[in-house]
Amino acid sequence: MMAQRTIEITGPSGDRYDEILTPDAVEFVAGLHREFAGRRHDLLVARCERQQQISAGADPSFLAETAGIRADETWRVAPPAPGLLDRRVEITGPTDRKMTINALNSGAQVWLADFEDANSPTWANMIEGQLNLIDALGRRIDFTSADGKDYRLGEDLATIVVRPRGWHLTDRNLRVDGHPVSASLLDFGLYFFHCARRQLDRGSGPYFYLPKLESHLEARLWNDVFVAAQRELGIARGTIRATVLIETIMAAFCMDEILYELKEHCGGLNAGRWDYIFSVIKKFRDRGSQFVLPNRADVNMTVPFMRAYTELLVSTCHRRGAHAIGGMSAFIPSRRDADVNARALEAVRADKEREAGDGFDGSWVAHPDLVPVVREVFDAVLGSAPNQLSRQRADVAVSESDLLDIASTPGSVTSDGVRTNIRIGLEYLRAWLAGNGAVAINNLMEDAATAEISRSQVWQWIHNRTPLADGGVVDRELVTRLLTEEENAIAAADADSGVHRARQLFEEVALAEEFPVFLTLPGYASYLTGPEPASAPR
Repeated sequence: MMAQRTIEITGPSGDRYDEILTPDAVEFVAGLHREFAGRRHDLLVARCERQQQISAGADPSFLAETAGIRADETWRVAPPAPGLLDRRVEITGPTDRKMTINALNSGAQVWLADFEDANSPTWANMIEGQLNLIDALGRRIDFTSADGKDYRLGEDLATIVVRPRGWHLTDRNLRVDGHPVSASLLDFGLYFFHCARRQLDRGSGPYFYLPKLESHLEARLWNDVFVAAQRELGIARGTIRATVLIETIMAAFCMDEILYELKEHCGGLNAGRWDYIFSVIKKFRDRGSQFVLPNRADVNMTVPFMRAYTELLVSTCHRRGAHAIGGMSAFIPSRRDADVNARALEAVRADKEREAGDGFDGSWVAHPDLVPVVREVFDAVLGSAPNQLSRQRADVAVSESDLLDIASTPGSVTSDGVRTNIRIGLEYLRAWLAGNGAVAINNLMEDAATAEISRSQVWQWIHNRTPLADGGVVDRELVTRLLTEEENAIAAADADSGVHRARQLFEEVALAEEFPVFLTLPGYASYLTGPEPASAPR
């Protein structure tokens, strides 16, 4: 007997939600889910199987079965699409109304409109974010702050590139045939349905950033989704462009293959540095002290394994005619401390000079005030050229062992490092649980990726009884004591902070015996939406 075909919107309604959740748009998303949910499930199972192999001692490697793709010098990705030829500065941020206006006005060439790590996935954030993008494309968006400041669009706007949520996530507010819809397909489908033609009419196009990929087969799934979506809406095949974030250690071993799978829709690769560090911790969490990283602040872009990954990314991209986009500068300028700004801007400039010198075609910032700094750096290298695609980097030779050289990372684990991770974890999670996914903490923009580093390091340090440079080891007793101290300090400063719920979630993802693969999974299921009904299929 055939399963009943149903579509049910269970999320709360809000002002103008019916403009996004039209019957045709919801049916479009449901059609994508029905066609691709099975493959998505199988690929997630494959991730789990690969993790079991790594935990048992098998190292990732370049794939033997795709050696021909890597060796073939003839293939290239699609040429840059309108609005994506020059990407020297890209700004990232969530799709709330104020950020939408500020990002588009920032002077950056590209705005990564983020439904993923810089966003807390409440139903209101997801649907209102889609509304804000439609309003921005129609130039009817404005915002007035609590202090009366007005925000409106200027004339020269950044190109919009949307980042949907990763393959591992679902959204319980829309159920297709009794199952929660893939969050990736929901975010992609709603934007593509409503905005693809709007973008084409403006001389741009429907462009995307793809997060958290762990294999070229996951990229192939995205490409098939693009083909199906363009066919369904009568949009020419190859119109979409997607830039893939190389932010997992697994993806680093198949960059050529990812470009190849997406080549007719490919816009390049990005060095997603924070998630990449998290991925290294996560994948090798059970492999002993040689894979234990020092304090988060010591793991910068010049340590050997990070240097190898970024060098390989640039050379792989340019060999195939694809853009290589550098990592995030997370500094948030201080309005009160000029010395903090001077030191931080010097570090940002050095980071971007290294990227531009390595051949990157552009880089990310988290704040509009950094756009001129990064633009100046890339202007000095690019001049009037829009990119460095002609710079092939034939001098780069990165081996499997180079990518896996975690043990050479200098630095130490200290009690202050443990405390910092706990403090950042609590501060971020209390904001995330309140609906804010991009949080300024100590003049840095923290998002889900940096929170993942904080909690996963704590988990790994505990399970390896990592020695502290200042005496003792990291164990549950130490972490519990520091958690209580930091929780009390936050609560004393703000009685309504929500820190008690944040501590509960932090303990679930940092102190559990088994490692939760993403903090957003229990965070979403148990805190943002509540547990699944007992009768609902899983």
